[in-house]
Amino acid sequence: MKIHLVINNELEETEIHIHAKEYNEQIEQLMRQLQSTQVSKMIDGYLKQEIHMLKIDEIYSIYADGSKVYLQTEEQEFEAKKKLYELEEQFAKDFVRVNKSTLINLNKIASIQLATIGTTQVLLDNGVSIHISRKYLKELKVQLGIGRGY
Repeated sequence: MKIHLVINNELEETEIHIHAKEYNEQIEQLMRQLQSTQVSKMIDGYLKQEIHMLKIDEIYSIYADGSKVYLQTEEQEFEAKKKLYELEEQFAKDFVRVNKSTLINLNKIASIQLATIGTTQVLLDNGVSIHISRKYLKELKVQLGIGRGY
């Protein structure tokens, strides 16, 4: 595979062109990688009659309460129109599930608090404490690169 980079000051945005003899598994994988980096780092949050475009790095946690899903920022909570599992898939690089109904932003973790036996909490930068289920604790440690084997 050959890679060419052409710098053109007249372009308004970056363009990627792929020239291939045939469409194969390698091209398909390349396309998927490029598309995954294109995934929006913003999400629509709803508050009353307003739609707010929220940056992913502004969101501390995403949680489900009944049939509704909420996006928690520093100041407010916005309703999301997607299901929790859809948001978990969409933002897998930035968020990790810590219990059945909550995802947290990995970049907003202040500390992990080990209390009494079996009770673990994560403290976010905004002061909110969230329970971590034992079922999800191992994945959180893997995502953070902590614990045994690291």
